[in-house]
Amino acid sequence: MSFCSFLGGEVFKDHFQPGIYVCAKCGHELFSSRAKYEHSSPWPAFTETLREDSVAKREERPGALKVTCGKCGNGLGHEFLNDGPKRGQSRC
Repeated sequence: MSFCSFLGGEVFKDHFQPGIYVCAKCGHELFSSRAKYEHSSPWPAFTETLREDSVAKREERPGALKVTCGKCGNGLGHEFLNDGPKRGQSRC
């Protein structure tokens, strides 16, 4: 079981200016601002990646996938299945 803590330092949660979100480690393009939406979690939420190879995913537990950069493997967080803005859509 893994635990996460949040200390209020996430600067992109409420950032909605147009652009592309990239991996902090290698600069690989991950998400478009068009796929970003408001969510109650303290982290930014997206409905889809920029390209199919933008991220890699593996099941960490039922209903949650571990998400990493598709180029360098840097940890990006989790995708929660069926927790998106529309029924049946996932949140990353």
